[in-house]
Amino acid sequence: MTEKIVLITGGAGGIGQAIAKEHLDKGNKVVLVDLKNEALIEAKKNLDSKDIELIVGDVTDVDSVKNFVDLTVDKFGRIDIFYNNAGINGPFKPIKELDKNEFDTIMSINTTGIFLGLKFVIPQMEKQGFGSIVNTASNAAYIGSAGMAGYIASKHAVAGLTKTAALEVAPHNIRVNAIAPAAIDTDMLADIQNNLSPGEPEKSGEALKQGIPFGRFGTPEEVAKVAYFLASDDASFVTGSLYNVDGGMQAD
Repeated sequence: MTEKIVLITGGAGGIGQAIAKEHLDKGNKVVLVDLKNEALIEAKKNLDSKDIELIVGDVTDVDSVKNFVDLTVDKFGRIDIFYNNAGINGPFKPIKELDKNEFDTIMSINTTGIFLGLKFVIPQMEKQGFGSIVNTASNAAYIGSAGMAGYIASKHAVAGLTKTAALEVAPHNIRVNAIAPAAIDTDMLADIQNNLSPGEPEKSGEALKQGIPFGRFGTPEEVAKVAYFLASDDASFVTGSLYNVDGGMQAD
């Protein structure tokens, strides 16, 4: 899988950067999309590669998504792999206290963002006659969690979009899968810890680890390995699947 063109939204985040590094190490070219230019510049500095293009983009905006897809195709002529990865936790509140605007923001980024990515990347891959898409879901696609209604709802929706898109594009030699990470050592997990035990993240961190059969948090690199597999030809007969990367939490 050398010289592939890889487009990653949420590219400045922990998982986005880990996926980018996995591909850069294999000789692929990577386009990172994120909302803030400063974060993208820092990500490129961390990754330290000449094979990275940066695009500031908003996954919730139709014109912006069309733009970063078009820019990638204009530059490289195709998109071999698309990681539909951008997402947020949102506020931690009971449903009765969650403002509609707060709920809408979570759904816009986590669900509409996935939809728009699919909407504009799929036609390009259909023209090519090939492609692989990996959406970022979560173990939240399977469960409920008090205080996280928006996040839970959005990730259930990602699971549905993944399966539906996989069926629609299979005749075009395009695969669509999703990763379902949980308890991964990223800024998003730190946010969860701070919300569970304000000022004492270590306390909630230890409590969270007790619910993980492996007894530890996962790393972005471990997620990236699975994401890379799903995008690669080694997974050529895999589509419409959600792959857990959760230390056994769904098995418990």
